[in-house]
Amino acid sequence: MKLATIRTADGTAAVRLDGDRAVETGASDVAALLRRPDWRTHATAAEGRTHDVAALDLAPAVTTPGKIFCVGHNYRAHIAEMGREMPSYPSLFAKFANCLLGARDDIVHPAETGQLDWEAELGFVVGAPLRRRAGKEEAAAAIAGYTVVNDISMRDWQWRTPQWLQGKAWQASTPTGPWLVTGDDIDDAADLEIRCEVDGQSMQRSRTSDLLFTPADIAAYLSTFTTLEPGDLILTGTPGGVGAARDPKVFLRPGQVVRTVVEGIGECVNTIVEDKP
Repeated sequence: MKLATIRTADGTAAVRLDGDRAVETGASDVAALLRRPDWRTHATAAEGRTHDVAALDLAPAVTTPGKIFCVGHNYRAHIAEMGREMPSYPSLFAKFANCLLGARDDIVHPAETGQLDWEAELGFVVGAPLRRRAGKEEAAAAIAGYTVVNDISMRDWQWRTPQWLQGKAWQASTPTGPWLVTGDDIDDAADLEIRCEVDGQSMQRSRTSDLLFTPADIAAYLSTFTTLEPGDLILTGTPGGVGAARDPKVFLRPGQVVRTVVEGIGECVNTIVEDKP
């Protein structure tokens, strides 16, 4: 099943995709839908207003996540290109709901940064409460589905201190979507191609099988210190090929188009635009 959050004249709405139709489910966004214990059967049976998929105004896949966790250094090839040892535990940082963008929204190039970088990522959204010390199987069962994310990063801000938050949590910087795809359609994202293109040039290309910590590993680890709740969004890390690791370094400029693709899920296509305060 594919779910999405769309913008309408009446506000946002969670929809189920049926071929070229998008059917409203009655929830304001996918996160709100997932907070229903019966979300799967409710979404399957919903028969609300319909929309042409080709004409959808896509909001972020979830607009009201209670928490957004991100994992750094999780693809083996990316860890190697950054000159680091394989970690024993996930490296974590956070984002906020106002960081998220839709899959076709423009990305503003902040005037304050000269090092805007791309990071294609597989994201997943929690669909059931996951409490302390969850096992890997329980964690896997709590994942509602998977989505495409680009963790656009301001590298010069990220590296100001050992803590990355200020380079990762800029408002309206993180495309997320276009859909949430349930795991039964994509073998729980175990081995999907993930790639990022800038103006049609391939910058990142890998497979999710290169992840050091799988989505279930990450969810179980997080549940050790906090309760994951329906609608929470988790980013699993980026593969090799980021601009900051190139020689010479390459960063995004206004006018460029970033295309982020995860096989079997979809793509985010975003134009970098000049900051006009």
